[in-house]
Amino acid sequence: MSESVHGHEILRLLLETPEPLTQAELRSIAAREFGADARYHTCSAAEMTLDDLIVFLMGRGKLSESDGRLIVHRREICNHD
Repeated sequence: MSESVHGHEILRLLLETPEPLTQAELRSIAAREFGADARYHTCSAAEMTLDDLIVFLMGRGKLSESDGRLIVHRREICNHD
């Protein structure tokens, strides 16, 4: 079993791409980077799938979707690792 990946790593991946990604593109990159069965956590939640994490981040206003592309809201991201 792999270690849990912090949600900041997913936000970092999204911020590092030149163009906003679709959820499918993010799933593909995350699977390559962290493994297909990776689990994710944040400061206040744990044991999430990537889909769970996306919903969580959207609910916290850190992420939204526009025209099928994921948009990170930088001002909503906490500044710790």
